[in-house]
Amino acid sequence: MIHPQGRGRTRQVGRPLADLVAPALGKTLATRGFAATDVLLAWPEIIGERLAKVCEPVALEWPRGPRMAVDDRQPATLVIRVEGAYGLEIQHIAPLILERINSHFGWRCAGKLSIRQGPIRTKAEPKPQKALPDADAIAKTRELATEIADEKLRQALVKLGGFVLSKQ
Repeated sequence: MIHPQGRGRTRQVGRPLADLVAPALGKTLATRGFAATDVLLAWPEIIGERLAKVCEPVALEWPRGPRMAVDDRQPATLVIRVEGAYGLEIQHIAPLILERINSHFGWRCAGKLSIRQGPIRTKAEPKPQKALPDADAIAKTRELATEIADEKLRQALVKLGGFVLSKQ
């Protein structure tokens, strides 16, 4: 049999990053009770964007006892961290949150909601890119600043004028 790579070796094909990260994340999240990483990854879709901005899941605490089948298991307590003033609102809609979690999984995995107040981790907003002045605006300000004798002042005014006259 002829091997296109030569000398009987087969070429290693790269694996998707998700295949490598999922097992490592699974072990870490299982220590916090999140055997299914879905709760963390799909949190905004489960409870909605508005609520996801003010609360986040911390742990899924299962009752102690022997392991049972999924149908016989007692429901877990979902522990969430909530921004200060939103604690009361989350407490009032706790049944709705539990219903959404359970409908997402398709079985009654969360039976109680435990609320902890504290700061949540926010996703960093991407910084807007700095707008650069148009070449036409810089050329026009250079013409206007030709009479200025001080070189540093002229360069600063050309830079400022370029941004002012730019159409962005």
